[in-house]
Amino acid sequence: MMKSNYLITTLLRGKWFIDHRLDIETSELIDKILARQFAGETAILSDNKPLAFSVSTGNDSQLTSSIPEDIPENSTAIYSIEGTMLKYGTLCSYGTTEIAAAVREAAMHKKIGSIVLDIDSGGGSVDAIAPLVEAIRLAQVNNKPVLASCDLCASAALFVASYCDEIHAANEISAEFGSVGVMMSFKDYQKRNENLGITEHRVYSNLSEHKNQPLELALQGKYDLIKTEMLDPLALKFQETIKENIPGLKTETEGILSGKTFYAADALDNKIINAIGDLNYTLKRAQELRKKLLINNYTNH
Repeated sequence: MMKSNYLITTLLRGKWFIDHRLDIETSELIDKILARQFAGETAILSDNKPLAFSVSTGNDSQLTSSIPEDIPENSTAIYSIEGTMLKYGTLCSYGTTEIAAAVREAAMHKKIGSIVLDIDSGGGSVDAIAPLVEAIRLAQVNNKPVLASCDLCASAALFVASYCDEIHAANEISAEFGSVGVMMSFKDYQKRNENLGITEHRVYSNLSEHKNQPLELALQGKYDLIKTEMLDPLALKFQETIKENIPGLKTETEGILSGKTFYAADALDNKIINAIGDLNYTLKRAQELRKKLLINNYTNH
């Protein structure tokens, strides 16, 4: 039940780096949960279906749930980040903590030389970002390049991808990047409850006048405080991170740091991404970057 409660709490009250189109889909999931259409579902996806990923050996790729010991050195591990990003696994998705654990294993494995994140996500909850960023950094510290091959790479997904050594658009048709911004959504059921004869009372200590103040004002339709205290600091951090991690970014382009999205060609022109190419292209670049790192380490020692 605790696992299901995490999903409900995050959907209802979490802070999000998310593209609005994905938020619409998430709202439908909230409605299903509140209508008890998922009643009795307490297991998480990984309980019944272990996280799968691919290992590319240069000539072929194999789907697996653990890194084979007989693979050649400098193989590439490929991990998918799909749909709404949540920190913990739920009944319908893997959490970023689960994906990050698998990436960390690859980062420390002697036969894995590079990592590719296959991203198709419009973002997700803010707390889903850190586990993946930490795993990416661990791989890079171990001289293993991490590249992102992306279809939709928006909001929190772009936040994560910005830490990779390169970002690629997997195609020129649907690949889309951006939506740098933060939002918070919640539903107010007070009127519905009143119609059902239910009155909720929230009583705060005289010494707790600031507790939940932004949310309480938002419930009254006063959004200024929730913006300035909760959302604006996150949005500023997001902007600073993107500018720092993507130094060639054309920040003067309208909307590039305030929520606009760009298809592949425009994303490349605005320096959001490094290249346009399919997954095979990204795998080749991963091998090239790995060789450069090995050569640089050899010559410097």
